[in-house]
Order: sequence, then C-alpha cells, then structure tokens
Amino acid sequence: MQNEIYDGYSASGAVSQNTVLRKTYTLLGISFIPAVIGAVASTQMGFNIFALFGSPWVALLVFFAFMYGMIFMIEKNRYNNTGVGLLMVFTFGVGILISPLLQRTLGYSNGGELIGIAAAMTAGVFLTMSTLARKANINTSKLAGFLTVGAVVLIIGMIASWFLAIPALTLTVSAGFAIFSSLVIMWQVRTIIEGGETSHISAALTIFIAIYNIFSSLLQLLGIFNGED
Repeated sequence: MQNEIYDGYSASGAVSQNTVLRKTYTLLGISFIPAVIGAVASTQMGFNIFALFGSPWVALLVFFAFMYGMIFMIEKNRYNNTGVGLLMVFTFGVGILISPLLQRTLGYSNGGELIGIAAAMTAGVFLTMSTLARKANINTSKLAGFLTVGAVVLIIGMIASWFLAIPALTLTVSAGFAIFSSLVIMWQVRTIIEGGETSHISAALTIFIAIYNIFSSLLQLLGIFNGED
C-alpha cells in the first residue's frame, strides 16, 4: 500500500484503522463543544434564522448555502489543520441553526425533559450503531448506494414538509431522517474499519451530521407526541 504524508490531523492508508477510528471519535467529541456553545448562546438570545430573514425561502437558501458550503471546504481540507478549524466553525453554526427547534421545545412545560430524553436516545443510537458496525457483516457498497438514494428522497421530503406543513409528512420525514442517519453512522464506522476512509476529519464530519439529524428528528417527534403546553 502506498504511503501518504500525514500530520496530526490526518491519516494515511499506512495508519491502522483503529488509529483512524480513535482520532475520529476524539475529534467528534471536541466538535460538540462549539456546537453546544452555539446552541446555548443562540437559544438564550432567542435567535431564529427564519425570523431574521423574514422569508422562509431566503432562510432555506442561507441554511443550505452554509451547510453545503462548509462541507465542501472541510472536505477540501480533510488532511490538514485548516479542516479541523473549519469543522469547529461548522459545528458552532449548526448549534446556532438548531436554536429555533430548541426554543420551541423549551416552550413546553416539559421541554427540558424532552431535550434530555432526545440527547440520551441519540447517544444510545450512536453507541448501538457503532457497535453493530464492528460486529455485523455489512456490505458497505450496497449500503452506500441505498443511503445515496435515501438522502435525495429525504431532502425533497424535508423541503416539502417545511412549506406544506402537513403533520403526517413531517412525522414521516423526521422518522426517516432518524433511521437514515443511524445507518450512516454504521456505514461510516464500518468504512473506517475496512480502510475505506483515511481522513478522520471527514469521518467526524459525517458522524456529527448524522448525530445532529438524529437528535433534531427525535426532538421533533418527542415534541409532537409528548410536548405539554
């Protein structure tokens, strides 16, 4: 296997898969620090991206521009320190973007409890899927193809649910994202184990987004079924 140059924030094919996985988990844990800071600060200030721009279409464009623009730049720097810095900026921004959902949930009398339950369930899903990735017999190529199709369907469903405001569609999309993102975690961990992913920056980014989707989806579902006004 051809060696590649790498520094403290990258990994080459010459590095063991366990090393890549360990670095991924470490960076993933660190990435939640700016995310929590952004979420807490923006929630306390009452920040809402949809109220800020007035038009939901403009807010939606800003949301996607930030998400995919940052993902593109992080992937371009997936083997250097700049990628780590960009990942921290990205997670801080994601923390800000989830603020409207947190504010709405905290509007319930049991909002704090719902957030805690969603966080605990998300942690449970992450641990379960990470364990399954190590022990299950997974065809990563077929799973990747399934996830690609699923991502397109869910994004279309998400946009439709935002503007059509159909409760049944919102429930379906939220549940779909939770299941889809759980499979993404399993796929990403398994890909690292098989040596198909050599950048822990890219891996941490993928898993962070999956965890964000699981948490926000579960929080929406808990709010719909268990929120107390």
